[in-house]
Amino acid sequence: MKHVIPFALILALATPAAAQDSGEDSNLREGWGLLSEGSRLILEGLAEEMRPFVDEHLLPMITELGALIDDVAMYELPERLPNGDIIIRRRVSEPDSEAEADPVEDPVDL
Repeated sequence: MKHVIPFALILALATPAAAQDSGEDSNLREGWGLLSEGSRLILEGLAEEMRPFVDEHLLPMITELGALIDDVAMYELPERLPNGDIIIRRRVSEPDSEAEADPVEDPVDL
């Protein structure tokens, strides 16, 4: 089943270009059209089969991940350590103003 998806995708992408290039024979053009339609139906069927899995497993996981990570731009690219661990560092935020760069504490009256 895993080999069908890449084959169908390549076939679906290649068929319109091939059908336009070979304008000699109407039977060949019709065959490419049928092949394109068939590959489209296969991909739609696979998408429909995957929909329950996506709805039940992937969407909740992505939603939970989105709650943990507010903004992806706040993080560096993942880095793999020599021991195989993968770390994702948070970007160092730069101060927006001089007041944040050099905070002055309020004096305390005793």
